[in-house]
Amino acid sequence: MDPVTLAALAGLALVDSTSLGTLVLPLLLLLAPRVDVRRYAAYLAVVGGLYAALGVALVLGAGALRDVVLDLGDVTWLRWVQLVVGVVLLAAGAVGDKVLAWWRRRPGHAERASGGPREGADRAGTWAERLVGPDASYRAVVGVALAAVLVEVASMLPFLAAVGLITAADLPVVGTVGIVAAYAVVMVAPALLLLGVRLALRDRVEAPLARLAAWLRRVTDGAVYWVLAVVGLLVAGDAAGALGLT
Repeated sequence: MDPVTLAALAGLALVDSTSLGTLVLPLLLLLAPRVDVRRYAAYLAVVGGLYAALGVALVLGAGALRDVVLDLGDVTWLRWVQLVVGVVLLAAGAVGDKVLAWWRRRPGHAERASGGPREGADRAGTWAERLVGPDASYRAVVGVALAAVLVEVASMLPFLAAVGLITAADLPVVGTVGIVAAYAVVMVAPALLLLGVRLALRDRVEAPLARLAAWLRRVTDGAVYWVLAVVGLLVAGDAAGALGLT
């Protein structure tokens, strides 16, 4: 794998590291009066392990599917499918937030939503309570980590883009496992770094960490749209080039 691809994977992993499950929730745990280091580390280990396992499965599955497609001969039609998918992603990134805002303004939507838990920030608060509340346990750690991965993985487009890059590299199984594992480590590295800062400086960093958590909780939902737009542009551009449209 060339240095450019490795750099791209590192960048994608750092983008993924700012998600609700990989950074926002750990930040909320660090704001607890007493940080349980073992439970915190266990949470990050489960999250990283789940993403690594899912990444390896996706890369191996995508590689097998690619071999099947290549055996079909002419795959021009797949390039047209790729072009359509890229355009759809680009459009979703450009207007997705406006469509969502319109949907939330629909009559009756607020009433239907008021009876249940709010998404995003409130979900993180609920999960954090399960990890630091009176009923906290290692079973809760596994449950919350699994829920965070399942809820977020479909919208973590950098992770899916990284799977595509690793698949295209056509590495042996051992190499694939190593690269995906390294990606998962980079994903949880900022949370581990913040743990070290919190333990070293204690209450002196509580206010900055709280401001960082609040900022991330505000921007996490909106970030998916520009990621959609960028990924859509790259996918559509690659397909257009392969089809000779550019």
